[in-house]
Amino acid sequence: MTIEINNESAIPIDETVLLRLTEYNLAELHVSADADVAIVLVDEGAMEALHVQWMDEPGPTDVLSFPMDELRPGTDDMPTPAGLLGDIVLCPQVAETQAVAAKHSTMDELILLTTHGLLHLLGFDHAEPEEEREMFGLQKELIVGFQHSERRRSRA
Repeated sequence: MTIEINNESAIPIDETVLLRLTEYNLAELHVSADADVAIVLVDEGAMEALHVQWMDEPGPTDVLSFPMDELRPGTDDMPTPAGLLGDIVLCPQVAETQAVAAKHSTMDELILLTTHGLLHLLGFDHAEPEEEREMFGLQKELIVGFQHSERRRSRA
């Protein structure tokens, strides 16, 4: 599995946390170890340009996902085949503002946004109430599981 992380923003981010998070989430979702994903952190100007270009909406947003091979989560018996999941683009400046409003750290917000973006790469959406319940429930489950694994890791 190749997880490429590029921080093109001016905000220092612990990329190893995002790497462990993505590895954890892909394992939990039974995605092939041969799947590839890229995570890019950009500044507000670059994010706004992407937001306008791809969503036709003004202003920077927190996360955008660009799926490639339309892979879906697998199961224990049938993992997702190898392929290119796609790109997750994050804006740490927007995440920082949202983190203050949510009363948690910027890294916690980036963990949430990375998980959210990965679920979009795997075909999840939240346009309809039922889809939203499914996606946000799974998102919460993955984040809580990752937080537990990080606590276990820090004790070791």
